[in-house]
Amino acid sequence: MKTGNSARRLLAGKTLLVTGGTGSFGRVFVRRVLSGELGTPRKVIVFSRDEAKQHDMRLAYLHKTVTTDEVIYRNFMNVLEFRIGDVRDYAAVCAAVQRADIVVNAAALKQVPSCEYFPGEAILTNCMGAVNIARAIGENGYPVSTVVAISTDKACKPVNVMGMTKSLQERVFVAANITNPDTRFVGVRYGNVLASRGSVVPLFHEQIRNGGPVTVTAPGMTRFLLSLERAVDTVFAALAGARRGEIYVPRAPSATVSNLARALIGRRRVEVKVTGVRPGEKLHEIMVSEEEANHCVRRGAFLAIRSMLPELNAGAPREANALSGEFSSADSVLSFEDTVALLRRHRLMVGDPVRFEDGELLR
Repeated sequence: MKTGNSARRLLAGKTLLVTGGTGSFGRVFVRRVLSGELGTPRKVIVFSRDEAKQHDMRLAYLHKTVTTDEVIYRNFMNVLEFRIGDVRDYAAVCAAVQRADIVVNAAALKQVPSCEYFPGEAILTNCMGAVNIARAIGENGYPVSTVVAISTDKACKPVNVMGMTKSLQERVFVAANITNPDTRFVGVRYGNVLASRGSVVPLFHEQIRNGGPVTVTAPGMTRFLLSLERAVDTVFAALAGARRGEIYVPRAPSATVSNLARALIGRRRVEVKVTGVRPGEKLHEIMVSEEEANHCVRRGAFLAIRSMLPELNAGAPREANALSGEFSSADSVLSFEDTVALLRRHRLMVGDPVRFEDGELLR
């Protein structure tokens, strides 16, 4: 990510709270923050309910399996703090938020089938977690400058519980700009993250290593393909430039699931089995709906969905719409050859020197 002079000091001396900071996104986000590319923060607090993942993350830095960069290691020793807690617990949220300048809310239940079978649990984490953060700031007057909500394409025209709860999370934080006028609440929305925990690439890797079959839900299904680094770039861009209530969306390539499977299988004799669409699953991902396209503008390399609340747009300059219709993974699909090139660029072909732990990419 190229940053201007002001952005390079964006996090200098700040205290960051990252809920769900031991997840796929959180781990990469924390490493990038510790690199000092946006300034050296005073403190980075990783807040999650999984002590085992916190322990593993701590050991990865201590043993320098995450990075050998001395700046990152020094900042890990001096800046990083782990805190056990759950966004469902209002008291725990208050205790974590009270010292933060910036909150990045990455805590989520994000597996589509799990949320379909346990919708109440998804509501508690994805919706009530957001309510607890906004409530803690508002009721206690904590001097938080910015809250960034990590959302998903599934929040756009949601057809499953996971998407519905994430859509409500977006609305909770957008509305919080009205009730908490001293804090800027913004969001980011992106699609399938390459090699993140629970995504299709590590699943295909495992199936190929086991000799198959590789399970494809629907051959024509398309998915946006975004690297974790690009996901972090989107959050950094929102921190630097998003206006109150805006949701930043990255432009990302897309591919069919069948081409992903074929690319990873290569010349191996591995069967491909079509299993059908899972409960709550979409055939194509949509990042921006037709309705949102009417108030979607360009912010550098990103799209910004402006709030529908008129109070948040009062006095803002008029900007041309960036889209004429919805932004879907079916709009511009990579060819098979380009899909192979993308996987090779990110070193994700089977046999590349990478490994997955608990479904997450480790270098």
